[in-house]
Amino acid sequence: MRTVSPETAILLFSCPDARGIVAEVSSFIFSCGGNILESSQHNEPETNTFFMRVAWDLSEFTIAPEEISEAFRPIAQEFRMDYQVELASSRHRLCVFVSKQQHCLYDLLLRNMEGEIRCDIAVIIGNHPDARSVAEFFGVPFYHVPVAKADKAGAEQRQLEILQEHEVDLVVLARYMQILSGEFVARYPNRIINIHHSFLPAFVGARPYHQAYERGVKIIGATSHYATAELDQGPIIEQDVVRISHRDHVRDLVRKGRNLEKLVLSKAVQLHLEHRVLVFQNKTIVFE
Repeated sequence: MRTVSPETAILLFSCPDARGIVAEVSSFIFSCGGNILESSQHNEPETNTFFMRVAWDLSEFTIAPEEISEAFRPIAQEFRMDYQVELASSRHRLCVFVSKQQHCLYDLLLRNMEGEIRCDIAVIIGNHPDARSVAEFFGVPFYHVPVAKADKAGAEQRQLEILQEHEVDLVVLARYMQILSGEFVARYPNRIINIHHSFLPAFVGARPYHQAYERGVKIIGATSHYATAELDQGPIIEQDVVRISHRDHVRDLVRKGRNLEKLVLSKAVQLHLEHRVLVFQNKTIVFE
């Protein structure tokens, strides 16, 4: 995956397909002194929708970064675009939600430390205290927010207060074994990334590896998606699978599955941070 320079602007949009879209976008960038570094587009014939991601160098661009979105608005209105302009230099502030299993949390922290996932992990929230020592080792604030069945709303209110206090703009559920309410999810639309320990939509619900073992499947997988009010039904960002055989027991499926979970979740987070994901209806267009 290509890493763009700090002086890079990124335009993402979708709109009804029409002639001249690419020409207008390219002309806008060229006429203002920009140099296109990367460009990808996709057409969906079923809905007649056009999608595009374009990144360009800002070192000689004549429009100030904070004014690009407004300057592009006339073109967006002409083609009825749903668009966003992002800067590659901007850093998301990320919160990781975790329960007792910590393999995905460790992976995110290590990748962030190595610069592979470029963001600020601002805070970790756990409904169990188990991850406190991990957070302390990496120097990240940790909050233990128990989630009692009788007061889930109270726990979520406390979590939201923590997110606001730390100015979080992306939430990652790293095997967080609690269901978020629709009201919570609505506060962060397409900004809550979940990892599901199966290849959705197969084997939803509890004990997916046991379900897979009982069915004698030959592959298992993991799925990372944006959380929505409907459980495990959000737009899918990334998936992967690994082959298994009759010699594998449940413990082998769990071991292989956890490795997949780490890879799939970190890849989804990276794609989001690099502004490579467009959500359209209940699916995603991913520009890699």
